[in-house]
Amino acid sequence: MARTVRLESLDDPRLDAYARLTEHQLRSRLEPERAMLVAESRNVIDVALAQGLEPLSFLVDESHLASAADLFARAPEEVPVFVLPQEQLERLCGFKVTRGLLACFRRPAERGMAEILDGARNVVVLEDLVDVTNVGALFRSAAALGADAVLLSPRCADPLCRRAVRVSMGTVFQVPWTRVEAGAWPAACADELRARGFSLSALALTDDALPIDDPGLDLGQRRALFFGCEGWGLTKATLAACDQALIIPMARGVDSLNVAASSAVAFWQLFRP
Repeated sequence: MARTVRLESLDDPRLDAYARLTEHQLRSRLEPERAMLVAESRNVIDVALAQGLEPLSFLVDESHLASAADLFARAPEEVPVFVLPQEQLERLCGFKVTRGLLACFRRPAERGMAEILDGARNVVVLEDLVDVTNVGALFRSAAALGADAVLLSPRCADPLCRRAVRVSMGTVFQVPWTRVEAGAWPAACADELRARGFSLSALALTDDALPIDDPGLDLGQRRALFFGCEGWGLTKATLAACDQALIIPMARGVDSLNVAASSAVAFWQLFRP
């Protein structure tokens, strides 16, 4: 069981991961074996532990110490549980920590594309999404609505940054994902998917796009759905690499939905058995 450590100062360097290190510093790309991530709330931390992530420390306000004891019991005894009064915890983090509990984990090693595609039937491909909130929300929908894996373009926002983890409710730890290497995007990535029997569909507003509920639409048994960034959507190269474009029928002159919302609709329609 993790050991309780009551702190006397917010300047304690052991708290740097929770308040003073940037996301770039937490990722530690030059030394990936030292990379970390921060998870917030009991539910997210529970998922992270269940998925085998290595806890490095916990941070809890005094009033939640007893209620989180079962989580601490699942960590090795050398892992510290830093305890602060609630007002001190909020001062450190700069916002109201409604669940009173955070944890720092070792960032898991990224998996290879071949590994996460093995046995997958429904795949999500994200190109250059910028908003980490959208990434987190999309992962939550992917987990709930039948996606087996997620591929990220080289410049897509990080699913393991703090806000994305929180918005996803920990599903970024459950859905297998990887980042495609720069030299393989988008053509080699599309070729690999097609070689594995996937049909490639772009969610895009093109003149020849088909409605996702078109009764004649046949995407086969293995499906890869491509979603573009919030500003301009999918690039021309990625659109050209796909087999067809799809749209969600709209009313009242609305042309599109936010990518997190549109992905949920598409998953429901196209990933059902």
